[in-house]
Parts: sequence; structure tokens; C-alpha cells
Amino acid sequence: MDEFDVVVLGGGPTGENLAERAHAGGLTVALVEAELVGGECSYWACMPSKALLRPAAARADAARVAGAREAVTGALDAAAVLRRRDSFASDWKDDGQVAWLNSAGITLVRGHGRLDGERRVAVDTPDGGRRVLTARHAVAVCTGTRAALPELPGLADARPWTSREATASQTVPERLAVVGGGVVAAEMATAWRSLGSEVTLLVRGRRLLSKLEPFAGELVADSLRESGVDVRFGTSVTEVRRDGPVTLALDGGETLTADEVLFATGRVPATADLGVESVGLEAGRPIEVDDTGLAVGVEGGWLYAAGDVTGRALLTHQGKYQGRIFGTVIADRAAGRELDLAPWGRSVATADRRAVPQVVFTDPEVAAVGLTLEEAQRQGRRVRAVDYDLGHVAGASLYADGYRGRARAVVDLDRETLLGVTFVGAGVAELLHSATVAVVGEIPLARLWHAVPAYPTISEIWLRLLETYRG
Repeated sequence: MDEFDVVVLGGGPTGENLAERAHAGGLTVALVEAELVGGECSYWACMPSKALLRPAAARADAARVAGAREAVTGALDAAAVLRRRDSFASDWKDDGQVAWLNSAGITLVRGHGRLDGERRVAVDTPDGGRRVLTARHAVAVCTGTRAALPELPGLADARPWTSREATASQTVPERLAVVGGGVVAAEMATAWRSLGSEVTLLVRGRRLLSKLEPFAGELVADSLRESGVDVRFGTSVTEVRRDGPVTLALDGGETLTADEVLFATGRVPATADLGVESVGLEAGRPIEVDDTGLAVGVEGGWLYAAGDVTGRALLTHQGKYQGRIFGTVIADRAAGRELDLAPWGRSVATADRRAVPQVVFTDPEVAAVGLTLEEAQRQGRRVRAVDYDLGHVAGASLYADGYRGRARAVVDLDRETLLGVTFVGAGVAELLHSATVAVVGEIPLARLWHAVPAYPTISEIWLRLLETYRG
């Protein structure tokens, strides 16, 4: 039996950040990982997916500028794109991440870990052995999520792609069917179409990116269609068969044949084989936590969770944020230091509820933070949406000929601060942090009036939104 101050289950970005902060606070930490240290984001999500998408964005940017478009006339070199993608996934080796853990003084325990009662973690090691770790102060679950597949006839035998196969494939399928209407579906349809696949996007609902402002999904859908993607709304798959190619039976009675099919139909928390029943929690469900990371419904104040497994905000950067805060909380509680529990305080993850930033790396990009208009209205807030055509900003017209985009600010009319901001357009991802600072800082619009944007840049959209609000 090995004893540490803290045992962290899951070695992705969330677990790494939590472990580092707890160790920086003076605690000994063991990190348990069954696959690659660095987790989903490093090898099958954020990094490889953005490496697939970046060449398409660069080519699209050049094609929208007279003089440059004439120089960019060929297709993307798919083999070169995939090689570059492989490098950003470290060729699916975690040597660099392990070296960082060692340098940080964190003990790596490889194997599948499960909760085994209060403050205990049992690890099935790769050599077939079993190792039991005990925690003096805390166990933190940072195991993330896994892809959710629907129960459809024939699906299990059809070897469908999930996000892992979609970001790691070594070949470009001639025909790709994508099922889903969220971020993964939109991004992977964009990426594989740019690499030459004939892509059909099957969306059960009536819009893409349904959790964002409606115009975001509309602009992305228009662009996907212009690129050659067959976008079909109100379409469900009823059966899947594979006999060489994949055949999808659709609810309208027709069939669709593709070489591969990606089901981007959501994520579920990775708690099904985690031993949560031993501490009174339900397997397969998110681990609910308070704003300091403590698991709700577990006595003794020793079980924490962070990242996607909590269901709070399923984004890598939010998981890392929680890891930083909750790891510090664990160290502070262990040392008897007073916590700062006020909103936006050192010890609480306030941003999870009020200022979550997100970028969708489609063409156009979608960048959003805080509440949408619909969310704000649902909460009963007195708000106003301020909209502006991004193409009318001087910097945007210089960025691309015929620039198309839109911006929206959701204003709290009682306080005259921003509750949410959304940008849609080429190159808007780098605008997002300014919006995040404005929302987190609750900066009055009267003060933002004095934040002068450089001319001519796309960031002049800030001035145009404020002018539109003032009238």
C-alpha cells in the first residue's frame, strides 16, 4: 500500500493542473493514468483536431484576398497535413508529458484506477498486478468523458468513427458521413472536406451549434454547403450496416453509403468503471461538485472532481481552470489556510457558471463567452442584444475581400455590463479573450468606451458595438 497526500485519477490536462497546484502547495501527489499522460486533448481532441483544421483556414484566408488567391490554386497536401497532425499529437507518445511530471515532482502510477472506499484507490497495473494507493487528504477524479454512441441496429458491428478515429485517421476517406450537429461534427466536417472527402452531415435538429447564438450555426452551415458539404437537417439514422462501405438507413426511408461514418453524438462522463459505487455515487453519472471541487453527497470532505467528469463545462481550458483552483483548495485545506469563497475568489470556480469561453474552429470561426441572449432571458434578466455586421468593420474588410461575419453583445440593462459576447467570422478566435476579460471583470460599458481599439483592426468591432448600443 502506497500513501500520498493526494491521489489524482486521470492524467489529462485537468489532472495535470490539479496535481501541479496541489504539489506546489506542499503536498505529495500521485497521478494515475491508464492510457497516455496528457489525455484526450493532447492526442485525440484539441491538438490533433486543430492541426487538421489550421491548413484549411490558412488556405481559405489566402483565397479571400486578391493577389494571394491567385498564388494558392492547388488542393491541400493531405499527406503533409496528416504528418503535421501527427507531430502535434506527439506521434501518440507521452514521453514529454511524463518528463514534465517527473520535473514537477509528481509520482506517475500507470494503470486503471478505481475508487476503493474512503481515500483509497486500487490500480490494476499493466503487468497484471494490483497496487493500492491511500490519500491522507484527498482523492481527485479527473477522468473526463468518453464518446457516446446511440443504440442503433448494426452500429456496434459497423466500426463507426468517434472523435478519436476522426482526429487520428491515417487516411482520407473518399466518402464520410458525419452524424451530429455540435462542435465535433461541424469541425470534423470542415476538416475532412478540406482534405478531399465527400462529406454528408446528418443533423437530427434544425440547426448547427444549438447551444450558441442561432446566427452562429446558420453562418457555419452556409459555409459548409459552399465548400461542398451536403448538410441535411431534420435527419435521423435508424440503422447502420457495414459490408465494406457503410450503409446508413435514414428515417425518411432513403439510404446513404459512405466509406466511414463519424458519430459525433455527445459525450458521457467516464465514471462507469471507476468504483464510484464504493463511495455511494452512481456509475455512469457526472460527479456533482460544489464550487470548491468537493463531491456532493460524499461524507468526510476528501473526494474532489474536476473537468468534464463533473459536467460543469466540457472544455479543456475550463477543466484546467478547475484543476488550478481545486488543487489550490486541497492544499489550503490540508494546511488549514482560510479559503476565499466570495464570487471570483481564489477558492471558487465562478467562471464555470458566468464566463465560459469557447471557440469553434470552423470556417467561419465562432468565438463566444458568457450567456447567449436566450440563456439570459431564461434567467429572467433584463437584457438587450446589440448586433453588428463584422464585414462593415474596416479591419475585417482588409482581412478578407467580401468578409462575412457577425457580432453580438448581450448587455445587462440594470448594470450596463456585458453578460455575453459572440463573434462569428474569419480570424475572430483571437478576439475572444478581450471579451472574456470584459465579462469576468464586469467592466461598465461607460469604461469600455475609453478602451480605444487600434485602427484598422477587426477589434474595432468593440467600438461599433458600443456605438450601436448608445444609438
